[in-house]
Amino acid sequence: MAETPKRGRPRTFDRAAALTAAMRLFWERGYEGVSIGELTEAMGIRSGSLYAAFGDKKSLFKEVVDTYGRSPVGAFAGVALQEETTAYGAFARILREAATIYPDPAHPAGCLAISAATNVTPQDAEVRAFLRDLRNKNVDGFEARLRKAQQAGELPAQTSPRALADYFATVLQGLSQRAQDGATAPQLAAAVELALAAWPTVQR
Repeated sequence: MAETPKRGRPRTFDRAAALTAAMRLFWERGYEGVSIGELTEAMGIRSGSLYAAFGDKKSLFKEVVDTYGRSPVGAFAGVALQEETTAYGAFARILREAATIYPDPAHPAGCLAISAATNVTPQDAEVRAFLRDLRNKNVDGFEARLRKAQQAGELPAQTSPRALADYFATVLQGLSQRAQDGATAPQLAAAVELALAAWPTVQR
């Protein structure tokens, strides 16, 4: 029995490597600061291949953000929330790891999901909304963990889990921005310890 010919041309590029190259560009310059030409050059593909494999620029960006969110530098907060047995342990680990990860010279400074769409044109407002919704979902996850901790007696009854979640999200965003401004890991680590001093304690 004759083999059925395969349709289409096989991909001539490494998809994972291409995504990594696109991630670095978006991370360094933001969504608006990267052109299709710069993307194809960095990814080592032609524009036709980019559109065929990833769709348009917005679709590529969303896949990049998803890839980032599953990488060690993007997933550390979720991992800490899952692995640590106490809420304080989880949030202390998140902030301390952020202080190390965000200024690491092995990759662009800060957090991709925080900084990549700070300045976008009105026609690209969908990108800003996409990242805003992603960040807000993360804050919701913080709140859920803190609410569970309060129910377990880890937090005072009068503490607002939402306010505390907003606080830690604000600290994280600040660490990302400071890293982009050149703050070193020791500088960020010192700020983290001050931030953690605000943790509400239960009176025994």
